[in-house]
Amino acid sequence: MSLPLPIDYPPMEADSAKEIPTGPEWEYEPKWDGFRCLAFRDGEHLDIMSKSGQPLARYFPEMVEALLALTAKKFVLDGELIVTQERTLDFDALLQRIHPAESRIRKLAKETPATLMVFDLLVNAHGKNLTDLVLDERRGELEQFAGTCLRGNKRIRLSPRTRDFDTAKEWFKRMAGPLDGVIAKRVDRPYDAGARKSMLKIKNLRTADCVVGGFRYGAKEKLVGSLLLGLYDEEGKLNHVGFTSGLAAADKPALTKKLEAIMEPPGFTGSAPGGPSRWSTERSTEWQPLAPKLVVEVQYDHFSGDRFRHGTKLLHWRPEKSPKQCKLSQVRHESQSPLMLLD
Repeated sequence: MSLPLPIDYPPMEADSAKEIPTGPEWEYEPKWDGFRCLAFRDGEHLDIMSKSGQPLARYFPEMVEALLALTAKKFVLDGELIVTQERTLDFDALLQRIHPAESRIRKLAKETPATLMVFDLLVNAHGKNLTDLVLDERRGELEQFAGTCLRGNKRIRLSPRTRDFDTAKEWFKRMAGPLDGVIAKRVDRPYDAGARKSMLKIKNLRTADCVVGGFRYGAKEKLVGSLLLGLYDEEGKLNHVGFTSGLAAADKPALTKKLEAIMEPPGFTGSAPGGPSRWSTERSTEWQPLAPKLVVEVQYDHFSGDRFRHGTKLLHWRPEKSPKQCKLSQVRHESQSPLMLLD
């Protein structure tokens, strides 16, 4: 990969932690739910690269326009591409931008324009590499850059930070739905490209009770491979919202027999599984409907577009729970908009 400015790749990454760390060596930022990227500019040459090194500029023409409009002719910015809808984050709208048709991309760029939340400056407007500086010094350079170059720019925003632990806890608690969690960074460390030594991510992991509305057999044998999860909406319809797998191999024979004994269409009375899982192209497109009798408690990280973003973790079977108690309302959190942090 040829980059216009001499920066090591990939960008600094975060290790996972269960709790927000404390101490004077830490500062805190919101964990935005989007596409992590680096934006490189050298004169009229501009690249936007994903964390894995894939080019993104083609999919975000409005961001290219915004970055080229800055008065600074050289820089490398580290940030997160997000799409906002009605003052909340919309990851599904962001995913739709990765589309092969240029006409479709241009249309979405106008309808759901992206915003770049900037949280680090790796090369300043003078072309100086800042990665050897500690975060505290880089943040000072970034805030100076923002005050000079980002003022009034709606598409590129400076991500907030705080050194106050109580403020970080408040972000984590009150914005648990819209925000993906909190990032903690060491203020006394340089930019560790590709490393996980100086940054921690503390994600908002939540739980939900779901009806098992169906299941899929595994790809290699006729034993259960994954459970299909459902939640009831306000009209009383059971909607497919995701799946959970990671079932213990020793439990699968007995569980398969238990599920086969209650196979009964339709399984889901609202939205239903639409074919193979997007997480695995090898999984069968077929699924088996079940009578709505079984309830499981699962752990999830994010719910958007009326489904769990990723696969969930099975925590417990809940035989004491009535399936009718498993409602969509438990995952539609009423929380503050993360965009209030920018007001």
